Amino acid sequence: MSLYGSTISLLERGLDFSSTKGKTIAQNIANVDTPNYKAKSVSFQEVFNGAKSNAVKAYRTNKLHMEFTENATHAGVFNYANLRYRQDGNGVDMDKEQADLAANQIYYNALVDRLNGKFNTLQNVIKGGR
Repeated sequence: MSLYGSTISLLERGLDFSSTKGKTIAQNIANVDTPNYKAKSVSFQEVFNGAKSNAVKAYRTNKLHMEFTENATHAGVFNYANLRYRQDGNGVDMDKEQADLAANQIYYNALVDRLNGKFNTLQNVIKGGR
């Protein structure tokens, strides 16, 4: 039986999501002046949809082929294909990206604080409450 159940695992997944979202936002900001660049976003809903099926299996044409399974634990990154904000075809809205970056930073900091609290509690238990 795990000491905290699945809490630390869930916090880890949340941090993975926040990290992926932060990288995606940074990529969008870096390409704000790139012609025909389409903004990307991260969807946590894809994680929930993938969790229903747990794994994707591939069809093997030969028994000697290795099995392919992919667990749906990472957030889904997708493009806004038909989105254009400027004449050059760029789809990055800088105001939206900055707001998303701030919200993601707050989310990340909250998860880190919660994880630190779990580890501090564990450390306190190990020291015997001293």
